[in-house]
Amino acid sequence: MKIRKITPWLVKTPKASNSSWGEYFFVEVNTDEGISGWGEITTTSHMANRAVSDITQRLNELLIGEDPAQIERIWNKTFRAFTYMGTRGATSHVVSGIDIALWDIRGKMLNLPVYELLGGKVRDDVLLYTHPNQQGWNGENGRERIEEEVRKIVNSGHTSMKFDPIPHDESTDTRADGYLAGGVSKRGWQIASETTATVREFAGPEMEILIDAHGRFNVPTAIRLCNALEDAGQIDWFEEPVPVESYHALSQVRDKVNVPISVGERLHTRWQFVEIFEQELADFVMPDVTWTGGISELKKISTMAEAYYIPVSPHDASGPINVLAGAHVMITVPNFYRVETANADLSNYNVFIQTPLDNSGGSLHMPEAPGLGIEMNMDYLKANKVE
Repeated sequence: MKIRKITPWLVKTPKASNSSWGEYFFVEVNTDEGISGWGEITTTSHMANRAVSDITQRLNELLIGEDPAQIERIWNKTFRAFTYMGTRGATSHVVSGIDIALWDIRGKMLNLPVYELLGGKVRDDVLLYTHPNQQGWNGENGRERIEEEVRKIVNSGHTSMKFDPIPHDESTDTRADGYLAGGVSKRGWQIASETTATVREFAGPEMEILIDAHGRFNVPTAIRLCNALEDAGQIDWFEEPVPVESYHALSQVRDKVNVPISVGERLHTRWQFVEIFEQELADFVMPDVTWTGGISELKKISTMAEAYYIPVSPHDASGPINVLAGAHVMITVPNFYRVETANADLSNYNVFIQTPLDNSGGSLHMPEAPGLGIEMNMDYLKANKVE
């Protein structure tokens, strides 16, 4: 069997989709024996999606004629082809999409789910954490909107949820001139504390509450904010307290807070996780299977983390293949916490795939079909492809 063609699919999402940028980016790898595999790369901006799509298209020159069963060989060949451009970021995104598609092909060839190829299940299903819709939380009826969203998650059977209670404004976000503001206004402190306390009130004591800081803060702000939110709502992790570029800043925050720290969605490949483990900089790691290097790399990072007894909780900010690919690895991993989903209701994915994902009871129940376990809806993809 040989790779015949690699096709990038940049596809519009439905208006009600979980995607805030309105598109998902899938990768199709065709073979000369008629078996196709699917991966996903979806980035966080239109510009990045288009740049990665162009690189993916050019991989036809590199990979046509390769044996798709040689997953490790192709991973390294693709990764090393971009050494002078840099092997993180866009490169590892592209590697991820191809790698996931190759595992899908391998599973279909052998008539086995991907998780069986990774050593088999160590659990029956995959626990999830999810996000509320925060629209209107800071408005006139904010308390009612918070209660509505939190109760949806509680009633869906999820036992863990994540949100960002800190207002995004000129005090916290990157300014127009490009500099990181890094602070929080006095009003922002109040809103963040009140929101967290209200979520805890409606979620109850058993719900695990995860806070996403999105890497927006300087060291003193991150420390004060983490401690304040712990007092307000007994939070269970504080994610990306400072920008990813400085491990020293992360170390300072880690030393002065009691809440578990989670990092990893902006880290690419096993090499960027080495310092996290060796310098004891995080309690949880959250690599994204579509960005850090695919199924192959997520499995390796998870094994590294296992040696340090650090739980793995894959990040997800995109589509159904992201969720499934991460779950295929996590159902085989002893040191697993949860897989992220953008919403408790995953029905928005249904237009892309022929069989809906089953996340009843707050867990992903894995399909038993070969490969990733799904087939794409080609009619929707063709009708909604972004040219």
